[in-house]
Amino acid sequence: MKRIVDFFKNIKMARPSMSQIIFWIVALALAVGFFIFARDFVTCWQFTTLDGVPPASCNIESNVLGTPVLNAKGTPIAAVPTDVSAPVVQAPTWDGGSRINIVFFGLRGGPTSGADCPDCTDTIILFTVDPVSKTAAMISIPRDLWVNIPYGIGYSRINTAWTSGVATKYPNGGGPGLAMQTVSQLMGVPIQYYAQVNFDTFVSFINTIGGIDIRPYENLRLDPLGTGLDKVLITKGGMRHLDGQLALAYARCRDQDQCGAQGGDLDRSKRQQQVILAIRDKVLDPANFPTLIAKAPWFYTTFGGGIHTNMSLDTAIKLAYLIKDIPLSQIKSIVFDNSDMRIANTILAGQAASVYRPIPDQIELMRDQVFTTSGPTRPMAQGDPIALMQADKAHVAVLNGTYTTNLDQRTANYFTSLGLSIAGIGRASQLYSQTIVYMCAPKLYTLRYLFARNVITSGSQISFNANQCKIYQGQGVDIIVVLGSDWIPKLPTGF
Repeated sequence: MKRIVDFFKNIKMARPSMSQIIFWIVALALAVGFFIFARDFVTCWQFTTLDGVPPASCNIESNVLGTPVLNAKGTPIAAVPTDVSAPVVQAPTWDGGSRINIVFFGLRGGPTSGADCPDCTDTIILFTVDPVSKTAAMISIPRDLWVNIPYGIGYSRINTAWTSGVATKYPNGGGPGLAMQTVSQLMGVPIQYYAQVNFDTFVSFINTIGGIDIRPYENLRLDPLGTGLDKVLITKGGMRHLDGQLALAYARCRDQDQCGAQGGDLDRSKRQQQVILAIRDKVLDPANFPTLIAKAPWFYTTFGGGIHTNMSLDTAIKLAYLIKDIPLSQIKSIVFDNSDMRIANTILAGQAASVYRPIPDQIELMRDQVFTTSGPTRPMAQGDPIALMQADKAHVAVLNGTYTTNLDQRTANYFTSLGLSIAGIGRASQLYSQTIVYMCAPKLYTLRYLFARNVITSGSQISFNANQCKIYQGQGVDIIVVLGSDWIPKLPTGF
């Protein structure tokens, strides 16, 4: 024991340098920070089901479930939450070449807003995009449209479908699922995706992209904060720059009492479509689009808490690339008007109420006007895959990411035999175990054809890396195929 004590006495402890002290302080801070992050991340975990209920500090809204009850205005009210589980809207895997239909919902305020019908969808806009004809359309559906809500709910205003789905625990997706099904039944078309954005998220997103520019067609008195004390006059006759709060107020203002507008819901629908097109113009501006696409994962993470959708990030990016090449002249804007419906009186919860009854023939005409370019009900694009791929006229660059000699040239020869146009070959900057396809343009039928030929087998092998595409900017390259070692046994004999 004495030897051990003498040993430590003879050790000369060196005085730590300032750099060592700073290093250990930083290391300790990082360790504490990581512990706090890990603790909070696990505590508020939402990606899989865990036992227990997250604490209030997580700010996670519980799903409102229960038996539907009508309030004094005849709109369903959900009961107090009794079950934290909720059915999820199942989404198909978009092949990138088929018509895609998305319905956007704007809720009145959510369960904690204090609104008389917090889950009523006061904004309903159906979007459709057709990759074949490079056309798109958006149809604004009035909130007071009198429709037959599925799942035995019966006739009611269309804006109550979401509330009814929440209250009845609709098995195919709860509130959003029943709202999607109601819109699908009304228009006679399938709907694959939905999106619902919180007001605060909308404001933050508009501010993040630097605001939007609108050309008002009437003089408006906007109230951004909703207090009645912060009126902002917007005059017609030129472009007006709106920040997030003003853009929200512009999209929400409805009648003379609120903002000086004259047209009620129908004019509000027109203003909402103006805002959407203004966002499109700002995001797709060549000066902004590459940067925003590169930041897409950051946007998805930052605003994910305020955006509820069944669309994956990959699908959203594919859609953005597709819309980028659709000119404004090929985007139809449709708003229900008095020729599509008639005002009718009914009784809701014992009270007289005014609603819009749709005229079926007019709705069918509206649907056919938008959807018959490639079929109103066809869920997937049809036609010969080779012909569709060739119609894309995609230029493909092939890079060798393996040790195998001439794999790029041999693969290019194989692709040429399939009818693909080769823009160039070369070596990749690193080795790849898995083949990656970089999309530099929305040549989605070509992408689907690469799937069909087993060049790639999963969506994880598709990338929209703007920096990778910049390397070939100006060379006419639409798709970059970087060959990984997984491709070597797949290349047919003879190439």
